[in-house]
Formats: sequence, C-alpha cells, structure tokens
Amino acid sequence: MSKQQEFEKAVQTMLEIIGEDPNREGLVKTPQRVYKAFLHLTQGYSQDPKEILGEALFTSTNDEMVLVRDIEFYSLCEHHLLPIIGRAHVAYIPNGKVVGLSKIPRMVNVFARRLQIQEQMTEQIADALMETINPKGVGVVIQARHMCMEMRGVEKICSTTVSSALRGVFKENIKTREEFFSLINAPQSNRF
Repeated sequence: MSKQQEFEKAVQTMLEIIGEDPNREGLVKTPQRVYKAFLHLTQGYSQDPKEILGEALFTSTNDEMVLVRDIEFYSLCEHHLLPIIGRAHVAYIPNGKVVGLSKIPRMVNVFARRLQIQEQMTEQIADALMETINPKGVGVVIQARHMCMEMRGVEKICSTTVSSALRGVFKENIKTREEFFSLINAPQSNRF
C-alpha cells in the first residue's frame, strides 16, 4: 500500500469513527482531497529555508533596518491539526549582505507549512536569517489567531497571540528594538 493510500484509508477510518458514511456523495472523494490538502499544508518539510535565502544574497553597503511586515501565513497547530492564521513581521540589519525581499515571505512559508507552535516558528525564522545572512541582528514578531483556542477548548474568538524573537542588536540595543516595534505598529497607508 502506498503512503497516499495509507493516508486516505486513515481519513476514511476517521470519518467512520465520527459516525459518517465515507461512501455518501459528499464524502466519497474527501480522503483524496484531504491528502492533497495536507501535501500542500505541510510542504515546508521538503523545503530548506537556508537554501531559499541563500539563492538571493547580494553585497550591499546598507546598514539600516530592512523590514518586511504583514506577511500573511497559514499554518497547522501541531497539537490539534487546526489552523493558525497570522502575520509575521521580519526585520534585519545588514552586515555587508542583503537578501532578496521576496525570499523573506518564502522563508516564513517554509516554517508555516509544517506542523507548528507559534513560539517555535518565531524562533526558527529568526535563527534561519541569522545563520544564513549573518546580519547585525534580526527581529521577528508574529501575531496569530489559533483555531484550537477559538473552535474548541476555551472558545475565545478573535484572541490574538503575539510572539517575538530578537537576535543581535535587536536584543542588545534598546533604540534598535524600539525602532523595530515602532515600525511594525505604525499605521499603514494604502498609498505608495
């Protein structure tokens, strides 16, 4: 039996356990759909964030903060396999190299497309940037809603969890840290 067949059989079994008929019209193809969805939602396991970042490193004399904010992401909670919906704010101060801006959201998605807890994802993003581009510092803040809190358990709708990871000058220098938090909390204009 292939891995896909095993996965689909497991989904069929889950449907039966909750009292559903996996042969009814609306559910006949559900095991295949769930398999395809999980392949997409967990594709981060087959991707290397350091490779993604390393593909677009450029020499630069810039030594000021580079911030990509409001990076939307979707992930799955490793405890309940329920969605985490959030935004990441990622900043770094170059140390002779800058990374292509599109690589930062791609790197966020690599970690988001794994079974996760928000706190760990925040750390992983900061560490991948530090190790790959060797900046003077990194700041990462993630704000997210957790469906495991909203749909079950405490059932607190629209509660937001905020986590941060600071490295280098973002941790050591209060002015750098303040600038970072000021920039991510600044109102955003729709005009550019």
